[in-house]
Amino acid sequence: MITIVWYQRYVRYSVMAEARCPASCGELIQGWILGGEKLISCPVNWFSEVSITDGVPEKRERPRMRQMMKAVLAYFDLPVEMARGLRISLTSTIPVAKGLASSTADIAATALATARYLGKTLDETTLAGFCVQLEPTDSTLFSRLTLFDHQTGATQISCHWQPPVDILLLESPKTLVTADYHRLDRHATLLESAAMLEHAWKLVCQAVATRNCWRLGEATTLSAQASQKLLVKPAFDSLLELVEQSGIYGLNVAHSGSVVGLLCDRRQHDVEYLCWWLKHQDITRFYPHQHLLSMIPGGVR
Repeated sequence: MITIVWYQRYVRYSVMAEARCPASCGELIQGWILGGEKLISCPVNWFSEVSITDGVPEKRERPRMRQMMKAVLAYFDLPVEMARGLRISLTSTIPVAKGLASSTADIAATALATARYLGKTLDETTLAGFCVQLEPTDSTLFSRLTLFDHQTGATQISCHWQPPVDILLLESPKTLVTADYHRLDRHATLLESAAMLEHAWKLVCQAVATRNCWRLGEATTLSAQASQKLLVKPAFDSLLELVEQSGIYGLNVAHSGSVVGLLCDRRQHDVEYLCWWLKHQDITRFYPHQHLLSMIPGGVR
């Protein structure tokens, strides 16, 4: 039986609504680009899945999810008190506080699930606006790779190419809260690396225009090198050596986290050799967990 409930001039049906948003293996590039700090996230096939149903809110909810729900209710001119009777349920495979965009995935999925519960939808630009009001946001919420001003949402430049890239994600046990990273005084260092990042952005544009994974790897590696000035990744020089010696596309990092990604093609490159080399060189003591993932289109589903 479907129950109809009235709120002012609005009708809703008591149902469950779901949405999910992918993680990001750090960023393809991040730094001072086109006059300000921007990034391109690297969506991978890990997800946060959110469902909205009638019910009592759970005692444990991840930060900002209910805040996002209330923002969506207000956007559709509904009383935020409605949130008291709605339950947010989360299933996620994304490790937290490691630079994998877990928070963006949580709140973006919550936003779209709430809209769907209301029989509405949100376009990507509106969704991005909601997210940046709550916290610095990854561009995983866009279906295409997007150069994004993750703090204001003012810049959204889409890349019209989905790279056929696999990623051997190296997971460190170290954690870092993104908000803490953004409180650091980074301005001078970002400006010092501005020329490198402008070049990295040009390489990304060339990679997109020519569908060239090698050129993309050049860009991500350059951005990762610049990031070392702000947040050091252990064994970074050894990982650069592995890139050169194995012939993979390149590497990328979480610029505000602890993970590193090795960009490759599992059909062409010897992933078993990469794992063996990491263990042989004792790099696994810094990154004890490795995950073979695929770069996928972003966007909240």
